[in-house]
Amino acid sequence: MGQFDGKIAFITGAARGQGRSTALALAKEGAGIVAFDVAKKIEYPAYAEGAGDELLSLQREIEALGVRCLLALGDVRDDKAVTAAVDAAVTAFGRIDILFNNAGICAYAELDKMTDAEWDAMIDINLKGPFNVARRIVPHMKAAKSGVIINNSSVMGLRGGNRLSHYTASKWGLTGLTKAWAIELAPYNIRVLSIHPTGVNTPMNDGLAALEGATPLEIAERSAGNLQPVPWIEPEDVAELVLYLASDRARYATGSQFVLDAGLLSV
Repeated sequence: MGQFDGKIAFITGAARGQGRSTALALAKEGAGIVAFDVAKKIEYPAYAEGAGDELLSLQREIEALGVRCLLALGDVRDDKAVTAAVDAAVTAFGRIDILFNNAGICAYAELDKMTDAEWDAMIDINLKGPFNVARRIVPHMKAAKSGVIINNSSVMGLRGGNRLSHYTASKWGLTGLTKAWAIELAPYNIRVLSIHPTGVNTPMNDGLAALEGATPLEIAERSAGNLQPVPWIEPEDVAELVLYLASDRARYATGSQFVLDAGLLSV
């Protein structure tokens, strides 16, 4: 018996990195999974996102655990794609209990050289995307009078970042949405939380490194300040935090920010 038997989790950016690790961790505890991902290269930033074959391999891994996995292709900026995925999930499973708003991008840009397209892509994916997904899922949670929404922000949602003004703005905005939604949705027994990891060892580091002419380790060290002697944490560390927050063990936690930063924000 798993602690999430009978529960359904909707995860954006599920093909790789933190989304994939969280999907697998929830599935190991019995949750059915809706894995949503754009699964293709997008115009900005110019590095590959999760691919279709990664989604298919995720589905195989999850279903080998004895739980169902529904795949959904789409961009979180596309409300029609989001709506279709949520409708398909409710048709297939009858419910959505957990939303992990994980899909996001990161890229460097100097303020006076940033283009409108770069700003818009960052805000639309990292901030409007979670809004798009939540507003389609929340009616189902309201009807059930139960649910948990976990927004994957960043340490940059609690501090600033060099050459990351658009990214920082998007993540602070997600922190604000978390607090506002927690107030609005508490009467329906829906909890809303944000998590704030330091750098995480995911393929995003490879993409940023390629754009910057650096190594992934150098990219991680740009946000140097972790008190613990590690350049980054692992996706599985993030998954463990999400599992706790989504569980009944955290039943009285809502509207709060949970930091997983290896001590970075302590400095």
